[in-house]
Amino acid sequence: MRLFPYIAADVRKKAEWRYQSTTTRAQVKAVLTDGTFAMILYRLMQWSRSWRLVPLEMIFNKLNTVCCQCIIGRGAEFGPGFVMSHCQGVVISGTVRAGSNIVIEHQVTIGSEQHQSPTLGDDIFIGAGAKVIGPVSIGNNAKVGANAVVVDDVPEGATVVGIPAKVVRLRSHAQHV
Repeated sequence: MRLFPYIAADVRKKAEWRYQSTTTRAQVKAVLTDGTFAMILYRLMQWSRSWRLVPLEMIFNKLNTVCCQCIIGRGAEFGPGFVMSHCQGVVISGTVRAGSNIVIEHQVTIGSEQHQSPTLGDDIFIGAGAKVIGPVSIGNNAKVGANAVVVDDVPEGATVVGIPAKVVRLRSHAQHV
């Protein structure tokens, strides 16, 4: 894994998300906002894992827990453009697999159930307090509303809300682009 391209993509995506801009100024502001340190520690942990530097991987994992109040399992895989808007209370299982451009708010849990974890596509937003549990799949361009509890698959382009989460909007492919 090449570390700096991933961190750069994450910071660029966060600047775009927060400030609707990817200028140098917006990226500097994004680096200084809540959640970015947790994102960087996650990428350092992921990089250490790719080089089999287990002690470093464990140190970055614990730093994330202690400094950022964020638990991301050591095997979790997110593509470029991983954004934590706020990091407090985020818990992510180490067996989660996710694509690129994933935006997560605070107090989100993406967890396994009986050793089976969620799989996330690309371009996904998960609102504050949402829970995504078990062997579910979230399709590309989906949105999970605040405090939703996802226990079933979410189709591509869907917006889900509630407990348990139900589809309230389904966008066609043409609306994603």
